[in-house]
Amino acid sequence: MSELRLNLITEEWVIIDQDRCKKPEDFINKLAVKRHLEFSPNCPFCPGNELCTPGDLYRLEDGNKGWKVRVVPNKFGRLSREGERKKWNVGLKKGASGIGISEVIIESPLHNHTLAIMPRENIERVMQTSQARFIEACRDPRIEHVVIFKNCGSASGTSITHPHSQVVGIPVTPFEIRHRVSAYMRFFDETEGCLICRTLEDELNDGARILLVTEHFVTFVPYAALSPFHMWIFPKRHSGSFADIRENEIQDFAGHLKVTLGKMYFGLEDPDYNYIIRSGKLSETDSKYQHWYASIVPRVATGSGFELGTGIYVNPLVPENSAAFMRRVRVPE
Repeated sequence: MSELRLNLITEEWVIIDQDRCKKPEDFINKLAVKRHLEFSPNCPFCPGNELCTPGDLYRLEDGNKGWKVRVVPNKFGRLSREGERKKWNVGLKKGASGIGISEVIIESPLHNHTLAIMPRENIERVMQTSQARFIEACRDPRIEHVVIFKNCGSASGTSITHPHSQVVGIPVTPFEIRHRVSAYMRFFDETEGCLICRTLEDELNDGARILLVTEHFVTFVPYAALSPFHMWIFPKRHSGSFADIRENEIQDFAGHLKVTLGKMYFGLEDPDYNYIIRSGKLSETDSKYQHWYASIVPRVATGSGFELGTGIYVNPLVPENSAAFMRRVRVPE
């Protein structure tokens, strides 16, 4: 019999479809195309094609060899960096001017690199850059919410294969974010504790869905995972904002990303995926109820009208089976 599990952090129900349960091997990417070219003449993010992008906002040099990481404005961003934030509320018509921040972090000069196969020090540089740009965006008084995310592969919503992630600041707080923060606040009011900290404690005590535990972070498949191989990376130290991550924690976080994405790359044959760093603002670092974390979502299954119509997810793979499969995958050093 199938069962419904409640994801307390997202406040969404998930049907774990045990009646038609699939095996982890059913989700291996049969159409995997490995990236072989270190340089593509048609790629706007490859070295030598810098004029194809707007000018650098941030750049880490590689001595006389060029650059290691670049940050540029998103040429096709939906929001305009220039302008004044305006809001209106006329009857039922509510709106805001489309100002904001939309930046692209070009993670490597190599076209065929991915975080899964990069040296860990490369991933550390990407995370350091992400933190720096996150803080810069939070300091803009017009911005209410900042998100860091990565789209990898066409099913994730990107058309450029060169390794990159994005930092986007928007002039409103989305209702999804308000809803989650309200859940954190209710939990704190009822228990005087942090929902993320409590979830982390429960997962460690259970152990069935744990993938990796180190000094500063824990990676696991959630009890009510919304989709197959959905994974979370939680910092052990309570902190409301990614802006607050420390240097030794960045090194550890980079290791978790490398292992987790490496398990996807080698175990599932490099599927398309998204990752999101869910974080409070710079001003919310000391929040007692917020706690930043990273979410990784392989795009190995599609939704249906039932999910759109009810808001209830259907996961055809038991989360404990996802975790067991991932634990068996070995990632080269």
